[in-house]
Amino acid sequence: MFPASRYSIQAQRCIRALKTVKAEHAPPQLYTWRWKCSSAVTPRITSHYTICPRDKDPRWEGVEMERFADEADVVIVGGGPAGLSAAIRLKQLANEQEKELRVCLVEKASQIGAHTLSGACLEPSALNELFPDWKERGAPLNTPVTEDVFSLLTKKYRIPVPMLPGLPMNNHGNYIVRLGHFVRWLGEQAEELGVEIYPGYAAAEVLFHEDGSVKGIATNDVGIAKDGSPKDVFERGMELHAKVTLFGEGCHGHLAKQLYRQFNLRENCEPQTYAIGLKEVWLIDEKKWRPGRVEHSVGWPLNRNTYGGSFLYHLNEGEPLVALGVVVGLDYTNPYLSPFREFQRWKHHPFIAKTLEGGNRIAYGARALNEGGYQCLPKVTFPGGMLIGCSPGFMNVPKIKGTHTAMKSGMLAAEAIFPKVTAKDLASETAGLHVPEYEDNLKKSWIWKELYSVRNIRPSFHNYFGLYGGMVYTGVFYWILRGKEPWTLKHAGLDSAQLKPAKECTAIEYPKPDGKLSFDLLSSVALSGTNHEGDQPPHLTLKDDSIPVTNNLAIYDGPEQRFCPAGVYEYVPLETGEGMRLQINAQNCVHCKTCDIKDPSQNINWVVPEGSGGPAYNGM
Repeated sequence: MFPASRYSIQAQRCIRALKTVKAEHAPPQLYTWRWKCSSAVTPRITSHYTICPRDKDPRWEGVEMERFADEADVVIVGGGPAGLSAAIRLKQLANEQEKELRVCLVEKASQIGAHTLSGACLEPSALNELFPDWKERGAPLNTPVTEDVFSLLTKKYRIPVPMLPGLPMNNHGNYIVRLGHFVRWLGEQAEELGVEIYPGYAAAEVLFHEDGSVKGIATNDVGIAKDGSPKDVFERGMELHAKVTLFGEGCHGHLAKQLYRQFNLRENCEPQTYAIGLKEVWLIDEKKWRPGRVEHSVGWPLNRNTYGGSFLYHLNEGEPLVALGVVVGLDYTNPYLSPFREFQRWKHHPFIAKTLEGGNRIAYGARALNEGGYQCLPKVTFPGGMLIGCSPGFMNVPKIKGTHTAMKSGMLAAEAIFPKVTAKDLASETAGLHVPEYEDNLKKSWIWKELYSVRNIRPSFHNYFGLYGGMVYTGVFYWILRGKEPWTLKHAGLDSAQLKPAKECTAIEYPKPDGKLSFDLLSSVALSGTNHEGDQPPHLTLKDDSIPVTNNLAIYDGPEQRFCPAGVYEYVPLETGEGMRLQINAQNCVHCKTCDIKDPSQNINWVVPEGSGGPAYNGM
């Protein structure tokens, strides 16, 4: 997507290094080595080096592990709205002031936008600031919102809810977009400004200076077999060093998790709480198509104590397309709940089915999203780096919007960084630059004001009346007081701690898919374009291979079988016929991160697979 011929000479050198640096190593040993990270009783599942260290594995003896290193002024992890906005703003400032500034951005997807998924209804405030002439530049905002519909659904009926001016869900002035296409456009703007973009290279490791400050990142190694041994084509990843590294991995980034622990960034905030969003794109009967119409609903099929809702957006892109989906809060308590099957069931509601009947489903995907808001924001600056976008969690939950806040956070980070990295005298107490001004500027920006005003809406649903109590609270305290109430409500805690034992819950009987409105899981995943190199260690790693059976299956009836929206986890009989084992179908993973979040044992650790692996979304 970003041809090498259009890169700078430095970028071309970096690409050549990424593609050609190969480590020489000894031939694979012709003997079997028993892994110390699995017992003789439990079948081995995890073979990733983060769990099973290579220095204890004789198959890696003699393998050359030196990495090529390159230097930049700023390295950005993640090619989403936040990372690209930061990169663009940095180069805008450099060009305005005629200063040399090397900005490198790495993205794990094969193309910019290929891992991006959102509703999406875009509020253009940050875009207006970044590119006031975005219309002339051809930004793909083709569908202004023309109609807002909000509903409370019962099993068979719809209760209309008035969309009053000033309520968070009011979309006047917003645009329905295919966020992957918008992100791809941002990538093109960044490239034109001179940003070096490297799609297909996953940042796998945070690098540190001797003083503990962040030095940069390392991309992942490739050419490792499923059993964890080096292949003949093994290549070491490369290091990218920078004065400052921005982490914009999106919701629940795996490097951000390390940084939270390393720098104790969550010391003064609540644990983040999340939801999973499942989405499809349909081609519908043109007679039912109403371009610009935005529909949201709450209620059925979820019960009043399960937070969630749905959306159905009519796009205006030359053919009768609709984007639709369901969002389910991951603080639900019943281990038998399946977000995917709730989504499929929702499409059979008469109010929804009338739009879809006679249409064809053309795309599917899923992604976790942050829901904690103001109460869950961590410290976002540390020596050598910053957190931007949905990684720390700037989503406005009542609005169901985070693109505008993600973009603005990236822009604020860029504006704080620029004078520091371009100064002749790099005055810093640490080898990696610490730029606390970014957090100060965040707290002075409209992001902070916006998130503070809606801080109590999501936690207000934690009451006996659930959904209904939350709606009343929103109507009274937000619409009247605009978030100025002198208290701040708390969330329930870690989503992983909310499941009740299966014996305390009622199993949910879901209807079989009809193949017209509702579908099975595997045919859905096929529409995501998901693909991974099959012969590589599963990137869904387990800290202890025995826990899924002894804890998750025994107590919670294996909830990972149901909360995963891609069929990655399943329990199958042991070869002996006695007992069960967990099977991980890592090739199905759509990179939603739900398993890492909701696993009641917190035994699953999601890490990046080989670069370019994952979904291949086209404008999701």
